[in-house]
Amino acid sequence: MSSYSNAAKYVKGLAQPTRFVEMSDRAIPVLSALTMLFFLIGLYVAFSSDVDYQQGATVRIMYVHVPSAWMAMLCYTVMTLNAVGSLVWRHPLADVSARVAAPLGAAFTFVSLVTGAIWGKPMWGTWWVWDARLTSMFVLFIMYLGILAINRAVDEPTRAARVSAVLIIVGFVNIPIIKFSVEWWNTLHQPASVLRFDGPALDIEFLRPLLIMGLAFTTLFATLYVASIRNEIWRRKLISHYRLAARAASQRDS
Repeated sequence: MSSYSNAAKYVKGLAQPTRFVEMSDRAIPVLSALTMLFFLIGLYVAFSSDVDYQQGATVRIMYVHVPSAWMAMLCYTVMTLNAVGSLVWRHPLADVSARVAAPLGAAFTFVSLVTGAIWGKPMWGTWWVWDARLTSMFVLFIMYLGILAINRAVDEPTRAARVSAVLIIVGFVNIPIIKFSVEWWNTLHQPASVLRFDGPALDIEFLRPLLIMGLAFTTLFATLYVASIRNEIWRRKLISHYRLAARAASQRDS
């Protein structure tokens, strides 16, 4: 019971911006090293693995396309949890976490769309088709851009956090649509071959580099996410300091 209490106190302590900054200074070098390690191993395994008998060397695009799509959906899920924490529990770092995750999610979604188009040209004979999976991913990209626009357009941070949190929660309905679109509708996009209830359908020759690259993208997201939260905390502290200094100077002048 005491270990559970200590763990709860530690997690609660991370909610304090100063404590989080201290933790991030120790975590970022470790996460960065893991990211480089997983990418080196993943790229080596990916380029040394056999080519597919149907797709040829084009199958290697999957090792970037699929993990970036995973991270795009994971990032939005993290944003949704933070949005709930911001609206319901007023978590001190929830607003910051949701805000910094948006550009990361937009970047991963963009990479997913571009690499999907590069793969689709030789496989389907076209760069783009408006099928359910591609369309729902494009909608996710537009949602990320909308959240970024709200965060920049609304000057007052508290109001911007509330508006974007509501939009994030409402937009989460698109995540299960992306996941199950290939099962609910008849689409050109191939069905899920890794995250399946009956186990992966990929051969181990292709599954191994895909999972390693998935780990690389996950640690990359974690590194950028923690670093972005830390930078946003420092940015808000500087803004608060400048405002206090300006207010004090104004009072002295008056």
